[in-house]
Amino acid sequence: MQTLEELGYGSLDYNEIVFPFLGIDISVNPTAFSLFGIDVQWYGILIVCGMLLAMLFAFRNMRRVGIDSDRAIDVVIGGIIAALIGARAYYVILNWDEYKDDLLSVFNTREGGLAVLGGLIGAILVGGILCKIRKVKFLPMLDLCGVGFLIGQGIGRWGNFTNQEAFGKNTNSLFAMSGGRVQSWIAYNYNAVTQYDKDITVDAAYSVHPCFLYESAWCLLGALLLAVVLKKWRKFDGQIILMYMVWYGLGRFFIEGLRTDSLMIGSLRVSQGVAALMFVAGVILLIIGFARVKRLGSDYKLYVDTAESKALLAEADKRIAEEEARKAAKKSAKETIEQIEEEAEKIVPEEDDEAPEETEAEKTEE
Repeated sequence: MQTLEELGYGSLDYNEIVFPFLGIDISVNPTAFSLFGIDVQWYGILIVCGMLLAMLFAFRNMRRVGIDSDRAIDVVIGGIIAALIGARAYYVILNWDEYKDDLLSVFNTREGGLAVLGGLIGAILVGGILCKIRKVKFLPMLDLCGVGFLIGQGIGRWGNFTNQEAFGKNTNSLFAMSGGRVQSWIAYNYNAVTQYDKDITVDAAYSVHPCFLYESAWCLLGALLLAVVLKKWRKFDGQIILMYMVWYGLGRFFIEGLRTDSLMIGSLRVSQGVAALMFVAGVILLIIGFARVKRLGSDYKLYVDTAESKALLAEADKRIAEEEARKAAKKSAKETIEQIEEEAEKIVPEEDDEAPEETEAEKTEE
């Protein structure tokens, strides 16, 4: 294995990031800009962009699964808030020693510290409750979330790139990377890393696996595949979220095994264990789901094909039509009033600005 120095890169600047085998050497400041004295991080911007794209996909495809988007707005917004809280809570709980002496630091997420799996748990739990309250079918909603999760994760992982985190063991593979922050982190945490994984190889003198890149590519590819299945081959409600569990669980299990900054309980990589459970549960439930559809045959209907869904969508269409009619009537009334005012100005003669001069007769009378 070649060292970074042998590859032409030695000690790197703090914000410098290199991909030695691709000939890439760039400087990336984690701070995008400052606003009123507050530093805005690329990490947060990218997470927000991922969420917005996921929301856009969900709202564009709600009718495809039989959901009224007006009813689902609260579910989506509440799920996103819960995802952020869950992601932070998951990370803090598993790193409690870092926060117990400074509780205010729990709320400082600008430089990272969000766990994807915690976000999933929070979003699904709160989203499920809100679906019940707003009378939105849970499984079709989860199918949209399955694709949305992958979109959000695929984009959000690039926040780890700007922070130079979520990297793995040493490697000389084509996509190997390193950075000034990576080298600093390894130097500071080497003993802690090797303590929980005796087989791990991590040395600041060598490049490392860009785990953020692997996961981003895996998620975006999965989002594309699941979007196609949603459009053409969805056989039962809940199929897409189960395929998400299988796809993401499989990828995360192997990628997590490469990482040097895993959340740990003793010698157990928590996220790797959860990913394995996701994969196994997803496979089992998919088999059960397809078996149920086969057994019911033509008696099984997707929610979008049910009378309930059609009635709710028809009600939504009626509501939209009425709102458009009100707007059109309001606009027409305004235009009519403006037209009447213009006609009135043409009919009423203009008053002379100067008073008429007195006639000779009027002067004589005076």
